[in-house]
Amino acid sequence: MLAPADIVSIAADAIRAHKLRAALTVLGLTMGVATLITVMTLVQGANRYVEDKIANLGTNVFRLARVPFAVTDFTVLVKAQRNKPLNMEDMQAVAEGCASCEWVGASVSSTLSVKYRDQEIQDATLRGHTANMADIDTRTVATGRYFTESEERHAATVCLIGDALVNQFFPSVNPLGRVIHAEGHEYTVVGTFEKIGSVLGQDQDNFVVIPITSYLRFRGARSSLTLEVKAAGGEDVFQRAQDEARVILRARRHITGDRAEDFFIGTSESYISLWQSISGAFFAVFVMVSSISAVVGGIVIMNVMLVSVTERTKEIGIRRAVGATERDILRQFLAESIMQCLIGGAIGIGIGFACALALRTYTAFPASVKTWVALLGVVLSTVIGLFFGIYPAKKAAELDPVTALRAE
Repeated sequence: MLAPADIVSIAADAIRAHKLRAALTVLGLTMGVATLITVMTLVQGANRYVEDKIANLGTNVFRLARVPFAVTDFTVLVKAQRNKPLNMEDMQAVAEGCASCEWVGASVSSTLSVKYRDQEIQDATLRGHTANMADIDTRTVATGRYFTESEERHAATVCLIGDALVNQFFPSVNPLGRVIHAEGHEYTVVGTFEKIGSVLGQDQDNFVVIPITSYLRFRGARSSLTLEVKAAGGEDVFQRAQDEARVILRARRHITGDRAEDFFIGTSESYISLWQSISGAFFAVFVMVSSISAVVGGIVIMNVMLVSVTERTKEIGIRRAVGATERDILRQFLAESIMQCLIGGAIGIGIGFACALALRTYTAFPASVKTWVALLGVVLSTVIGLFFGIYPAKKAAELDPVTALRAE
């Protein structure tokens, strides 16, 4: 019986003797593995992106609003527009009645244009916050300060701005104390936020935050608020805080029995679950396509190996005549199949990671390169090599030595 090293050496020599055929053989498998690796890195990156930037509420923060936060049925969103708005009284009731809630704040937003001297930014987001959003919101103040409760009570015309406004309006000067204009109103900048970046191509730093009382005075008190609630403890307390807030709002809205609630609760899991259901469908389709390509590559390898067995019949007969066993022949041809698949898989892994890194570097689309994804590509290549190499290898091993020696 030949040693494993000898079998690998013989298989490598056979592949080197037919370089072009081997290259064409592994091409299909290479493309299949490359597609699979690219898709998996993009999906993994997108999932982490959603967790970090879209669903960045924190593990102990939830929201209440009259419209759902994450839906796939547009009719649900349209129907929810008729729900009764949430107001400051609702926020106060939850703050007073929710024992498991550490902080209860509120936010509201709309789109407007912002000016500084002769510069203007269209479609900026104006956000009204309560002062305690400094303890609830995940955004970090980079310079300056948040506005105070006193400024909120008196509807002070102060604001904090996102990094996009800082770069546009104040590229080389300190923005603190400067006055910007938003729809005819002047706001003094008291703070700036750290850069967030883009989420799926949309700038998340193009915003202005003002006291919610200032917002409601200028934009209308009938605006529906989003209540932002931070629980006072771990997972159990977090769930209890949601239950308590739900009971309070149901009582205020006179919702009893099995009547549908006219408000919605959103957590980071809400966003992540929605994204995973969407990305899962795309992922399944792409995996199916790439798997078909990989299987086609395996079939090509099997066909070429069968041709190789036919061409090398006399070689097989000679090897059997000098003492090689059926198992030696079987292992040799299996080694050739697996080696070709591993070469194709390795090239495919490299191409897949290169595509993912290029997308992450030169576009806003996220990608996450994981070691286990590369290992999956290696395992897939090995399985394909074994599965599609068994039949040709078995056929070669079962050749009659005498008949094989007579072959021309």
